[in-house]
Amino acid sequence: MGYGFGAFLVVVGLVLALAVTDSVNGIDLTMVGWIMAAVGAVLIVITAVTWNSGRRSRAVQTVTHPDGSQTVRENRTDNV
Repeated sequence: MGYGFGAFLVVVGLVLALAVTDSVNGIDLTMVGWIMAAVGAVLIVITAVTWNSGRRSRAVQTVTHPDGSQTVRENRTDNV
């Protein structure tokens, strides 16, 4: 999906919510428009969060000591 589909839903939803005055029996086009706009906005936010989480890298190092115990060290970096 991504930014494009989210923006499409926002635009079509706002057009339905704010500009369309026609009516369809049993369907509130204004409410459908607001729902589409909200889903599009949520999709844009989810896309931004998931794409930016891929920029982080993580390294895990496990050290085993002579007595058998282990130490785990984790390094995280944000690649900007």
